[in-house]
Amino acid sequence: MNSQNRIAVVLLQLGGPDSLEAIEPFLYNLFCDPDIINFPGAFLARKPIAKFISSRRSKGVIDKYRSIGDKSPITELTKSQAHALELELNKYFPSKVFTAMRYWHPMTDEIIRQIKKDDFKKIILLPMYPQYSTVTSGSSLTEWKRQSLLHAIDKIPSTINHSFHNHPLYIEAMIEKIHIALKQFSLIEEREIDLVFSAHSIPMSIVKKGDPYKNQIQETVQLLTQKGQWKSPHHICYQSKVGPISWLGPSMRETVHHLAAEGRHNLLIIPVSFVSDHIETLYDINIEMRREAERIGIKQFILMPALNDSPKFIECLKALVLGNI
Repeated sequence: MNSQNRIAVVLLQLGGPDSLEAIEPFLYNLFCDPDIINFPGAFLARKPIAKFISSRRSKGVIDKYRSIGDKSPITELTKSQAHALELELNKYFPSKVFTAMRYWHPMTDEIIRQIKKDDFKKIILLPMYPQYSTVTSGSSLTEWKRQSLLHAIDKIPSTINHSFHNHPLYIEAMIEKIHIALKQFSLIEEREIDLVFSAHSIPMSIVKKGDPYKNQIQETVQLLTQKGQWKSPHHICYQSKVGPISWLGPSMRETVHHLAAEGRHNLLIIPVSFVSDHIETLYDINIEMRREAERIGIKQFILMPALNDSPKFIECLKALVLGNI
């Protein structure tokens, strides 16, 4: 088949700094996003505010990245997912899978330039956020629309998969990972283990505007616990709050402290809104929160790895693409 029959699949992801030097510009791009910083007249102050925040935050973040290998692994992990997905899709039709990062390279405009050089009959956009929010999937899709108009590829037919929080194969992939992680607890009955589902928090102002993220997180957890049929109690918490405004809670710290106070000492932390490991799992949970948990008496604190390139998850991605052909 010639290139005119090819499908372009684009995995949209947050991105992360690929070196210590990239931390500050990555944060600047993040805080320049109008979906992150938005208030009346924000367009006048957004860049100076982003410069101020990124300059201050980068000094504290650099040590975190040093502890996980001097960079975020999210780009490499997403490329691995793309490679595995492309191999599967090419069994059905000629395709090319791209990765477009929102705040660091390869960024949306770079990927659109690559797509423009070739002939594709269709583009399928696949945000790598299981649950939809305007500040994650929404921001990536807004940037895609802006850049596609700017580079005149908006005439190529495209479809969008907005979320997959309740897709059967996503649920199966998560259950498979949870079962593997539970085996790390030695001589402990399931009812003595607490399943702590952790998701990235978002500002309450966004939730109050009708953002579906919170409800989709709850639906995902409900499906997992119903189908997993574990005897373990489960909890939902949120992490990575930034700034003084009200964010969706309870926080992971509050949840872990509450469980410790109740004499619950065996925790399995399950990243439910992340499909790739990055600083928020590898440092915020596995180093910082682990240290805090051990200090307050938690005996076993086990982090379930993100789905990454789990074969079952790649099956899910394949099904999502095939459903959009």
